[in-house]
Amino acid sequence: MIIWVNGAFGAGKTQTTHELHRRIPDSYIYDPENAGYFIRKNIPASMAKSDFQDHKMWRETNYGMIKYMHEEYDGTLIIPMTIVNPVYFDEIVGRLRRDGVVVHHFALCAAKETLLKRLRSRGENERSWAAQQIDRCIEGLSLPAFERQLQTDAMTIPEVAEAIAEAVNIELMPDNRGKLRRKYDNLITQIRHIRFFQ
Repeated sequence: MIIWVNGAFGAGKTQTTHELHRRIPDSYIYDPENAGYFIRKNIPASMAKSDFQDHKMWRETNYGMIKYMHEEYDGTLIIPMTIVNPVYFDEIVGRLRRDGVVVHHFALCAAKETLLKRLRSRGENERSWAAQQIDRCIEGLSLPAFERQLQTDAMTIPEVAEAIAEAVNIELMPDNRGKLRRKYDNLITQIRHIRFFQ
C-alpha cells in the first residue's frame, strides 16, 4: 500500500507521516526531496532550477523509485511530499495509477493563518521560503487532481493519522507513549525536517 501525504508547508505532513510510521507495522517513509538534493549536487550550476520539482529527472526518478519499492517491498510505503502542480502530480502519481499501482493520496489543508502560526512555532517567520509558498499551495491543492482533502485546522496529529488510517482501512497500533515522550518525539521530528530553503 502507498499513502501519499500532501499539503502546504505547516499543514502537518511530516508529523503525520511519522505518526503513521510509528503506528503501522512494516511501514517505510520514502522522502522524494532526497532525489532533488541528489540532482542539485550532481549537475552543473547552469542547469539548476530554483525548484527541483521543475527538473523532469526529479519526477522520473521518484516515479521509478516508488514503482520499484511497490514491486519489491511488502509493507506500507508512506510518502510526505508537497506537490501542487497537477501536471507534475500526474507524471508521478497519475502514471503510477495508470500502471495499476494504488496510491492513496491525502491533501492536508488548513487556513493561511493556521499555517503561518504553525510555521512560527517552528521558528520560521512570514518571510521564510515555506511561508512564501502558502498561497501557491492553498490554490494548487484546491484543484480536483488533489482529491481527499483533510481540513486540519482543528485536528491533532494523531487525529489526522487516524482519519487517514480509517480511510484506507488500516488499523493503527496503539500509541503507548507518555505525554512528554510524544512531545519529545514531535520536537525531534520537527527539528530534523526544517527546510530554510528549497
